[in-house]
Parts: sequence; structure tokens; C-alpha cells
Amino acid sequence: MPALNAAKVSAAMLEKGQSRVIDASLTLIRERAKLKACFASKQYNFGVLFLQGELVRALGGAKATSTLLGVPLGHNSSFLQGPAFAPPRIREAIWCGSTNSTTEEGKELQDARVLTDVGDVPIQEIRDCGVDDHRLMNVIGESVKLVMDEDPLRPLVLGGDHSISFPVIRAVSEKLGGPVDVLHLDAHPDNYDAFEGNIYSHASSFARVMEGDYVRRLLQVGIRSITAEGRAQAKKFGVEQYEMRTFSRDRDFLENLSLGEGVKGVYISIDVDCLDPAFAPGVSHIEPGGLSFRDVLNILHNLQGDVVAGDVVELNPQRDTVDGMTAMVAAKLVRELAAKISK
Repeated sequence: MPALNAAKVSAAMLEKGQSRVIDASLTLIRERAKLKACFASKQYNFGVLFLQGELVRALGGAKATSTLLGVPLGHNSSFLQGPAFAPPRIREAIWCGSTNSTTEEGKELQDARVLTDVGDVPIQEIRDCGVDDHRLMNVIGESVKLVMDEDPLRPLVLGGDHSISFPVIRAVSEKLGGPVDVLHLDAHPDNYDAFEGNIYSHASSFARVMEGDYVRRLLQVGIRSITAEGRAQAKKFGVEQYEMRTFSRDRDFLENLSLGEGVKGVYISIDVDCLDPAFAPGVSHIEPGGLSFRDVLNILHNLQGDVVAGDVVELNPQRDTVDGMTAMVAAKLVRELAAKISK
């Protein structure tokens, strides 16, 4: 950008170049969603090349298939930008040989009807040509819609910082034609009107979500770092907040949730720092006193509702310890959420 500005490139020419990069990026996601892939597993002996969406449809029996979409965005973080490096670390951990590919509820991740992958939105390449955050959020949303175009694929987004949840939830709601219920697990409510002047900050994502007609109910669980503004914003938007200081009282309710009836389904957003740092130290904002890993799984496993999409965000590989322990934690969350989405 400094070179282009120094060369006095016209605004019209710059706009044209940016649009070409965006178009190329969306084409990449679109074609990956239809990607030719050879499927040969022990359970199914297909040696034929299928388009990705066609593969799932050809196998039959799938009403919903979770599909990984990486959004390696970290510049909206208020402290550290390491979450931009998380998607490849999560993928590596998902398929790590130290564990098998079966979820706790018995679904096989190597079955394409359970899990597929369309790769990453090329965030850095888009930003390198000067695309601002407003347009970038639209690109993320359009990428999500391209995944949803390929029925029965449903997006399971790998962050990245939590700012990505706004364009993803907006896109899911717009694509489905109505609001969803959102279960948000986090140490923070992320509902500042504009944190440090940034309306797209990862600390402001749920303020942006609640300003639209994208969500009927927003339940925030695991909260233990909240300001007066966070409480005021929750009251303004009618958010249901469940803080860790009352978790023992709320546990039975939270482990038996029923959501999504009367709307288009349920969206689950998991910030890895919802967990106590004893379970997940590799995050930017270390906040003691959080949920145990089993607390989170109990909430996920027992939830009643049609989970139409979700995200796992805020893993910071640059702060991870013990041979990628937090990446393995994030991967397990992704695996279990994939099982919840797929049907």
C-alpha cells in the first residue's frame, strides 16, 4: 500500500484491484466447497472423484455435514494477534495420531458426512491490498454463504479472533432467512459498543450481532471478566448472562438447555478462554476461574436443538505450552461441535 500510494495510483484503479482480489478469494472458497476429492476409507470403498458437496450427497443419509472454514484474522485483537495463526494448528491437532478420529458420541470424523474442510479465507492477502474491515467482514460472510450453498454443508469456523463471529452469525441468519439462538461460551461478554474506538474489535463482536435482527436469544456462559459497560450492554440487548460466580447454582439449567425452537436453529460460539487456563493456557487473555473442559462438553452434549453453525476462536498458538496442549483442547472442541452439527 505505501508503494501504491507513493506511485499515486488512482482510487478507482485501487478499488478495481481490491475487487479482483476479493472475487478471487470468494472463488477459491466456492471451488473448495465443490473441490474434487478422492474418498477412500475402510468403511466406504469409493475410488471415484467427486465434487465435495456431491460427495456428501452421493454417500447419502446426511441432513447436515459440518464443514471447516478457517478465518485466520487476528488484527482486531486488543492485546495479542496470535489467533491469526490458529486454524492450521487446530487442523493439525484434529488429525494428530495421538488420538483416534471418533468423537465421544461415536461419530467418525473420517466420514465425509460428518466432517469436510474447505480451507481458509485468505485474510492476509486481502488486507495486503488495502481492503478495510467493513469490506473484509462482508468477504467473510460471503464465504460462509458459499459453504451453505452446498447443501448439506454447514459452516464450522476456525478463528481467528472473536471479531469473526459477527460476520459469520450475520451470514448464517441471512442465509437461513431469520434469526437464530446463540450459545456463547467465553470469559468475556465481547459487547463493548466500540472497544478502543474499533467497532469491529473482538471485544465488540456481540454488540454488532445484537444490533441487527440476527439473533433471538443470546446466552453467554463462563463470564468472569465484565465491566459496567458489559452489564449495561447486556441489559440493553436482553442478553442472558451466566457468570462463573454463580455457575454452581446455574449448572443444572446450563447442562440441560433447549434452544432454537421457533427460530432457524442454534449457533454455538466457543472462545477457548471460556475454559480455566489450567485446561487451556494458550490464549491471549488468561482469566482464572473458568469452566472445566468437562463442564463445556456437558453443556454441548446435552443441548437440545438444531445446531446450524458454530465457531471456535481465540486460540493463540504463540502462547501455547506443553507441545500444543491448548491446540489439542481447541481441536477436541471442534471435533465434538462437528458431531453436534452433523446429522
